[in-house]
Amino acid sequence: MFRRKALSDLLANPPADEDLHGSHPGEHGLARHLTVRDLTSLGIAAVIGAGIFSTIGNASYDGGPAVSLLFVFTAIACAFSALCYAQFAATIPVSGSAYTYAYASFGELAAWIIGWALIMEYAVGNIVVAISWSDYFTGLLSGVGIELPLWLTMGTQSAYKGYHAVLELMQAGKPLADAAPDQLEAYKAWAAAPELFGGLRFVVDLPAFLITVLITSLVYVGIKESKNASNLLVLLKLAVVFVVIVVGVFYIKPANWSPFAPNGIGGVLKGVSAVFFAYIGFDAISTTAEECKNPQRDLPRAMIYALVICTVLYVIITLVLTGMVNYKELAVGDPLAYVFNKVGVEWLGGIVAVSAIFAMASVLLVFQIGQPRIWMTMSRDGLLPPVFARVHPKFRTPSFSTIVTGLFVGVPALLLNMDLVIDLTSIGTLFAFALVCGGILVIDPRGQSNARFKVPYINGRYLVPLILLAGAALVMVYNRENIDDFVRKVSFADGYEGFRHQIPMLVFLLASLLIAAISFRKQLSLLPVLGLLTNLYLMTQLGISNWVLFGGWLIIGLAIYFNYGIKHSKLNRAVPA
Repeated sequence: MFRRKALSDLLANPPADEDLHGSHPGEHGLARHLTVRDLTSLGIAAVIGAGIFSTIGNASYDGGPAVSLLFVFTAIACAFSALCYAQFAATIPVSGSAYTYAYASFGELAAWIIGWALIMEYAVGNIVVAISWSDYFTGLLSGVGIELPLWLTMGTQSAYKGYHAVLELMQAGKPLADAAPDQLEAYKAWAAAPELFGGLRFVVDLPAFLITVLITSLVYVGIKESKNASNLLVLLKLAVVFVVIVVGVFYIKPANWSPFAPNGIGGVLKGVSAVFFAYIGFDAISTTAEECKNPQRDLPRAMIYALVICTVLYVIITLVLTGMVNYKELAVGDPLAYVFNKVGVEWLGGIVAVSAIFAMASVLLVFQIGQPRIWMTMSRDGLLPPVFARVHPKFRTPSFSTIVTGLFVGVPALLLNMDLVIDLTSIGTLFAFALVCGGILVIDPRGQSNARFKVPYINGRYLVPLILLAGAALVMVYNRENIDDFVRKVSFADGYEGFRHQIPMLVFLLASLLIAAISFRKQLSLLPVLGLLTNLYLMTQLGISNWVLFGGWLIIGLAIYFNYGIKHSKLNRAVPA
């Protein structure tokens, strides 16, 4: 379970379908088309998407204008991780992202766990984006006078749930006015839908399914076509974001920035999952390593470029939004369009609504590129069946894995309403980031690697304990109320129910002490340690319910590993030899 893959084996990198077809090395390898510009574009395509067009609104509602600082904090956390990703990408320029890096540093079991978590990150995240894209698209059609039947615009689960909620209201003798607008819409959709059998109705989110099919087809045809589409979409949405900033500046009222943090640090941190959901895309760049012309040089650069560009844009957009209208008005699904309609610039609100469709399509594109390449790499290692490693002889893309990815996203988007997936996706990503930072501490704890790019070494012997002490002091001074609440709940003042929600924070505090002690003893590199600590801290902010769901997902993955992967692993076959 803890056998590690040697760097020499990783760098040998046979073509994905060599074992299946007995081809000569390189015959059916992935096509190398990507430059640093294309990689940076892919990173921006993934990061500037659902976050800036939807989730930024709820985050601003919870934290006020101070959410702009949360973007900075999250970007710093991502920067530590990005540096570690960049060193791994320069050391191991092959597909697989954090899965491959974990295989080289922690061993096979950790690699499987992170690969399984990345499947959740990409697929479940894309389900949310597809459903959100559908909402924007149907709203746009409605705006131009084209009304699709309601039963073709929402998932079966959403319609069923809303229908029965309204039914219960009616049976209780309450007026329909008591029902929420989305419940009424779901009731109408279910009631008007064709009946199938046993009272079941044909209600599906057809636009969400069709956009997934379209994007999957593009990814299947080739990386060159995919990168051209991504570059075009990125240019379009960057132009829109630039126009939003330039026009919005003239409508800012500085009074809206006061109070800057109306709900304190707790309110700002409440938006962690929404903010971090916006950033999860930059790691998708590393899945395309085998399709880069010069991965060891270009991957590190592209990760840093994408992170810096997107952070600057997010901070400016947040300040513009919260300056144009009061933060209390921003709990809407389309905050950018809303603020311009609110100040009377309806033409720009319409442009934003249209551009959101393209922005979210580009997020779908990047994640649909990343997911099959992780499955392909896991299959190469024997942890998944060989068919997942098949590369199309003409298009030179992981063909079977791409089709499965399309079904894995399209079918749930057609039927389901995923309420917790943003948090669930964020916890999977943070877990991956933490393992990548920890991986650097395993393979290069003191910055002595000969990699083309490496994380700058700063001795953390004294700095890690000092930073943790300084952080604790600041929290005691500026967040005493939450500290007192934490102590009260840990002492079972609210019973087990109150205590269990503090378990992630307790684990983090113990981990921090352990990491500080190891840093002091081993003189570990400071930046990867800070990356590990910040990612672990952000994980504590996602709530125990998400940890339970994440644990359930990992249990399913471990069952597959112990029944298939551990027996078919190529390292397992190599040991007796």
